[in-house]
Amino acid sequence: MDYNELMDKAREASEKAYAPYSKFKVGACVLTENGKFYTGCNFENSSYGLTICAERNAIGTAICDGEQKIKAVAIYSPNTKHCYPCGACRQVMCEFASDSGLEIILESEDGIEVKNFNDIFPKGFQLL
Repeated sequence: MDYNELMDKAREASEKAYAPYSKFKVGACVLTENGKFYTGCNFENSSYGLTICAERNAIGTAICDGEQKIKAVAIYSPNTKHCYPCGACRQVMCEFASDSGLEIILESEDGIEVKNFNDIFPKGFQLL
């Protein structure tokens, strides 16, 4: 898996983010079990609860295309290194994580950092 390619796609997606309130732009790139890439960016709303995170935007696009298993998610923000997913995004990732596991790719001071999803979201809620 080319982590740099995933991060490059997430970085590109962050440039399209709509974040007039927080000024915190985020881009994400999802890699599915079928080897397809899907990107998303965050988009805010003046009614803050209606804001959509980049990760859920990308996952929703993958689902809309018929994908249901995610192998990796790269997350990038020009505002900070180590841009971890929020709790809502972690729960959505839990729902669609590949049976073989899910990797979270973050930008770090040294380049790319890869985390095992279960390490950042242990014992996620699942019905299936």
